[in-house]
Amino acid sequence: MNSPQRTLLFISTPVGALGTGQGGGVELTVQNVAQELQQRGHQIEVVAPTGSVLKGIRVTEIAGELQIAVQTQGRNVPIYMPENPALANMWEYARQVQDNYDLIVNFAFDWLPFYLTPFFRTKVAHFISMGSMTEALDAVMNQIAEKYPNCIGVYTKSQAETFPFANKCEILSSAIDLSLYNFCDTPGDSMAWLGRIAPEKALEDAVTAASITGIPLKIYGKIQDRAYWQKIQQDFPDAPIEYMGFLSTEELQQELGKSRALIMTPRWIEAFGNVAIEALACGVPVIAYRRGGPSEIVRDGKTGFLVQPDSINDLVTAMKNIDTIERIDCRQQAETEYSLTVLGDNFEAWFDKILG
Repeated sequence: MNSPQRTLLFISTPVGALGTGQGGGVELTVQNVAQELQQRGHQIEVVAPTGSVLKGIRVTEIAGELQIAVQTQGRNVPIYMPENPALANMWEYARQVQDNYDLIVNFAFDWLPFYLTPFFRTKVAHFISMGSMTEALDAVMNQIAEKYPNCIGVYTKSQAETFPFANKCEILSSAIDLSLYNFCDTPGDSMAWLGRIAPEKALEDAVTAASITGIPLKIYGKIQDRAYWQKIQQDFPDAPIEYMGFLSTEELQQELGKSRALIMTPRWIEAFGNVAIEALACGVPVIAYRRGGPSEIVRDGKTGFLVQPDSINDLVTAMKNIDTIERIDCRQQAETEYSLTVLGDNFEAWFDKILG
């Protein structure tokens, strides 16, 4: 693409410092989009909470209290702002420097950035990293979608359809740096589960299936809800599971590549599922509920299996049949559909629409 080079200010998630895993998949998206666009000649600054780290990208750290992750709350939760909010401080910084930038790109899934959009001289693009979560946030996002066409981007069609403004969303997908992931054609005996350990991810379904089949399950990711994790351990004392921790990309791809399959069991509408393409890049087939983003990623019977949501029996069947999947097909799908080149093209085209 021949998109003009631009100065871009990225405003990160306010629920955790970049690099901690607290922000979930959007952390990887911020890193990958910034990395690819900077390589294309765009000037990038990322504003993020104190303690944030991005490899090779300029980060301005902003102090303040973190926001509560919205997925831990109910749909009717009121607007919340702590006493000294990092989110408000990040946007005050953006207000002060806005004239230095062609476009501000918001990655925060929160009410405040949408509310502030009309008050900024510089245009604001909003990348939404989750499906519909609260009534208040849906309402303000809908107002902005109506007033500023093309300004809202999402991962997938499934995610967009959770919102009242679905037809106004730009579908941008996701990607990973494929050079960081090695193809592995000779897996070990175990399967993998990867993600934030929290109730909406339904790890207990994968653990149940592992108990039934006797297939070892290695669990990777940030323990976001410790009580939930402890309950799983109490409920399944004899399950063939092993917690492997929250690993760096380099460590993760080495371990993940040895897996016979990645199991994805989201109870909610997963906006995308970056872990799915991380697995595919390693040649690891994906077994996922036919729900949300993973249902648009996995090619059923070709690069994994899509199963009836919340069906343990279907999970078990897919696990038993996983060796019918050709691992090279998984890697090839990742290379064709989920490279940083494709992602960069998608974001540049989106910015071109917004800036005219």
